[in-house]
Amino acid sequence: MRFILANKWILITGASSGFGAAAARAFAAEGAKLLLGARRMDRLEKVANDAKSAGSPEVHFHKLDVSKTANVNSFVNWARRKMGGGTALDVLINNAGGALGLDTVAQGKDEDWETMLQTNVLGVLRVTRAALPLMMNNPGGSILNIGSYAGHCAYEGAAAYCAAKAGELQITRTLRLELNGTGLRVSSIDPGLAETEFAFVRFKGDAVRAKKIYEGVNPIQAEDVADILVWVASRPAHLNIDEMLIKPLDQASMHKIFRRAVK
Repeated sequence: MRFILANKWILITGASSGFGAAAARAFAAEGAKLLLGARRMDRLEKVANDAKSAGSPEVHFHKLDVSKTANVNSFVNWARRKMGGGTALDVLINNAGGALGLDTVAQGKDEDWETMLQTNVLGVLRVTRAALPLMMNNPGGSILNIGSYAGHCAYEGAAAYCAAKAGELQITRTLRLELNGTGLRVSSIDPGLAETEFAFVRFKGDAVRAKKIYEGVNPIQAEDVADILVWVASRPAHLNIDEMLIKPLDQASMHKIFRRAVK
């Protein structure tokens, strides 16, 4: 029997754009209640309004910086209050993360490396640690971690990012062992080439360079990943989708991408 998402509580980190924002709208359309966190409050408020319009009966949003333990704990305490104290959290989506730069190891910058590891690795650990008490004794609940094809396959200029996403994948696998028998499900959703703000952020606002990444390609869209997240979370409670690698048809491998001529 399908796990019904209507009136279930869904917590999404990094919800101000990209996969997180699309997931908020997609789960809202299922009638889920939302707890949204991100750093950009103006963007987050717009996503919350969109989610309400999409059909969510209840949407709350709050500033969240997953690189700060105190902020993560404060955010989860806020979420607990919004849910009414004793109510269980049904789905946690660890989406906050991203890449910075495309430097080789020889040219890499400490601040970029540290940010990627803080958000993609330590952020997942912090949020999950804080949220787990809200999820226990709730069979069918899901922890959905947003990984990347980069966690499976390395590429030049992305040592720290690939390491971070490989770390996310191993965190997911470890959690599945640690939570075995609790009824909680743990999944890693790992997209390949996807057109979001990812490249714009990676190249620190260089829109021209970011656009070239997608030239001649039909990439994954944020809505594609959001649909998959809803599907994974709504599987019958006795099923776990361990890992899902998603690539656009044009991407056969990390280094083989079909590109159409651009006029």
